[in-house]
Amino acid sequence: MLLLGLPVLLFALITWQVVADGPLVGVDERLSRAVVRPDRLSELLADLGNVQVAVPVLAVALAYVAWHGRARGADRWWLPPLAGALAMALVPVLVAPLKAWTDRAGTPAVPPAVGYYPSGHTATALVAYGAATLLLFGALRSPAVRRALVVLCALLVLGASYGLVRRGYHWPLDVVASWCLGAVLLAGVWRVAAGVWRVAGVGRTARPPAGGGQPK
Repeated sequence: MLLLGLPVLLFALITWQVVADGPLVGVDERLSRAVVRPDRLSELLADLGNVQVAVPVLAVALAYVAWHGRARGADRWWLPPLAGALAMALVPVLVAPLKAWTDRAGTPAVPPAVGYYPSGHTATALVAYGAATLLLFGALRSPAVRRALVVLCALLVLGASYGLVRRGYHWPLDVVASWCLGAVLLAGVWRVAAGVWRVAGVGRTARPPAGGGQPK
């Protein structure tokens, strides 16, 4: 419950401040002015949140997880990949109406426009790379590989987030709000996947049969 409660509460607080033009927005704008330095690196990092970059990564992970689960003969092997695909599909469904409702203007570094809150690129990066990482946990047995995967996911998401703010494509609060939104979606993916893995016995150590004989 805590996994859902904190990001939901923080998202509600940030959204309220953006809509009401509260004091947090002033802090956000001052922070943006101090951070924004458009350059080629920040633009490349921001591209990590593009649909054309992030979604194919997730698609490959979903295909591998589906193949691995089916090859192991797991019941409901299709459910974790489906949960990941659904989470990704929900990103534009949730982000687009919020952009239209909040109607937030962009930073001075981009052409005059509205609809910048929350950041769709950040949500895309977090859900795509995060869901891929969570689902691959069921197929990877090595703790070292799992840790490396988590680190890589964090670098990709943080890199995209930093690039979006540094380039001036988004205000910092746009990005933080999308972290909250993505965390809720990923919590749903994890809950579905963990339930399937628990039933399938993923990660359990095989026990020898009674009498000390070797398993057949």
